[in-house]
Amino acid sequence: MSEPTVADATNRIYESLNADNADIDLHIATLKAALTREGLKEAVFDPAKLVQNNRSGRKLMQAYFRQRGVTVKFSVT
Repeated sequence: MSEPTVADATNRIYESLNADNADIDLHIATLKAALTREGLKEAVFDPAKLVQNNRSGRKLMQAYFRQRGVTVKFSVT
């Protein structure tokens, strides 16, 4: 089986967030590996797909991911 892409890992994180953060740490690790493979420095998320699409929710997500070595940015919709 091939390694997941950043897009695949990002989609799994959206699914995890909607499922009350089920396996979120596993998905963050997968995303981190995919970012490294693709030579990217940060993950970009669509705020419209987030469960907590407010400033505090986005900041909490950024802090949690940063603790696990992933920089999070949000796309402008």
